[in-house]
Amino acid sequence: MGILSDLLGSLTGKGGSSAESQVMSAVATMLTDKQSGGLSGLVQNFTKNGLGDIVSSWVGTGQNLPITADQIVKGLGSPQISQLAQKVGIPPETVSSTLASVLPGIVDKLTPNGKVPTDQLLQDGLNMLKGKLGV
Repeated sequence: MGILSDLLGSLTGKGGSSAESQVMSAVATMLTDKQSGGLSGLVQNFTKNGLGDIVSSWVGTGQNLPITADQIVKGLGSPQISQLAQKVGIPPETVSSTLASVLPGIVDKLTPNGKVPTDQLLQDGLNMLKGKLGV
């Protein structure tokens, strides 16, 4: 469970705001959602929407490229951002800017070997993360 421990440590070490905690809970849910494809689906969406270089840097073992709030909207789509905003009760702009600051690190921690995990470990780890965040 080293990946999960590292991820939780990096999240709790930030002393995140309430908005950040709410968005983190929504991200954990999004990354375990089989209907949207989970983490693999997220990577595919960013790639399909012209942000493959950025998301590949998060998955890879090198430096993570930064992303802007506007690029988050482009990668996930406005409907997904609006849905997340409605779910957590904060403005879409806050969701996209929070995702821009935390999503690269989350994806990086969940892909320590430079590839998207395809086994149950990812699912189990994210389910535990959701439990820690009270989702």
